[in-house]
Amino acid sequence: MSNCEKLKNFLNQEIIPDLEEAIDEMFSMIEKAKMASIADKEELQDLQEMHSECKDIVREIESNEMSEEEAKEILNEFVEMKTLDEN
Repeated sequence: MSNCEKLKNFLNQEIIPDLEEAIDEMFSMIEKAKMASIADKEELQDLQEMHSECKDIVREIESNEMSEEEAKEILNEFVEMKTLDEN
């Protein structure tokens, strides 16, 4: 499997669903509290930006605009982030 395919699968199966879950949780928390702190708003914005960037990467891969080397580097970064997040 190519690095592009590995990255696309990792994003679609791991990262994007995790981000969507975190975004949903933030919206739910804000809704229950009936207000959001500046920190909450910033965190929500960061999550939404990362989600958008991940979707853009998937589109880049699907349109063959990403090199195998770039995909490998990005995949390694995401795997490292995910590993740190789980610890």
